[in-house]
Amino acid sequence: MSSIQNHSEVDEFILVGLTDMPELQIPLFRIFTLIYLITLVGNLGMVVLISWDSHLHNPMYFFLSNLSLVDFGYSSAITPKVIVEFLTGDKVISYSGCAAQMFFFMAFASVDCFLLAVMAYDRHAAICKPLHYSTTMTLSLCIRMVIGVYMCGFLESSVNIGCIFHLSFCSSNVVHHFFCDIPPLLALSCSDIYINEVVIFILAGFNVSFTLFIIVTSYIFIFMAILRIHSSEGRHKAFSTCASHLTAVSIFYGTIIFMYFQPNSSHSMDTDKMASVFYTMVIPMLNPIVYSLRNREIKKAFRKAAGNKYPLGL
Repeated sequence: MSSIQNHSEVDEFILVGLTDMPELQIPLFRIFTLIYLITLVGNLGMVVLISWDSHLHNPMYFFLSNLSLVDFGYSSAITPKVIVEFLTGDKVISYSGCAAQMFFFMAFASVDCFLLAVMAYDRHAAICKPLHYSTTMTLSLCIRMVIGVYMCGFLESSVNIGCIFHLSFCSSNVVHHFFCDIPPLLALSCSDIYINEVVIFILAGFNVSFTLFIIVTSYIFIFMAILRIHSSEGRHKAFSTCASHLTAVSIFYGTIIFMYFQPNSSHSMDTDKMASVFYTMVIPMLNPIVYSLRNREIKKAFRKAAGNKYPLGL
């Protein structure tokens, strides 16, 4: 990070945080600690459960286990620091720490986008071409797709970090947010940020539009295939396999689009903070709940594991 730091006279940032009201610090500490514990147990539990139960060793659950791992990763990039701030009141983050926080958060968030698109393609292959599913979604293809989405996510994050942390921050080091995010850091820079804004907007726009295109196209074909199913039971079963994924997509993309693609004139810092809390902390907690509540196989595997005293063979 030393080469990055040479571009700035700032060696640390002060995060404004969610609130300055002292009476709210402990209640918020308890709330966010609970949210993070549920996120940790829910997502890592999902990974362990899918790894343990051989009935879940198929492409859909392979992608779901990676989604759970990524959700845990990008929540962990933000939430522990916020919890410490509430407990100690220390809102200082080092220059390198800010860069690292932003890098991992943006990398995992980007991987999340690509994974949701891959999961939509997987559902398309399962419902539209069920007879060819096993030969289409092979283990080697699934592994290559997952490696690809991680590479794309971390590459995009690297470019974004380069755009942000090669700027000069020479006037103020007070970040009007509770974590190191792009808009508040751009607002602090005393450099010309036009090119940086264009590059970041193009990357974010491509990420969201490309993955949404895959998701929407996949579901158009999925719905057409479901409508061709004659029995209502068959249609319900086909749709139920997509319901959890559709819910996760709607929550994730709805929040991201609201947060980053509204006009600057309509931005409200308090509104942005609330939206940020939702997609950095609440969504990673909700995803395993959404998938476990709406998925019979997950519930069956959980009951099986709960009835086994040593489900991991320990």
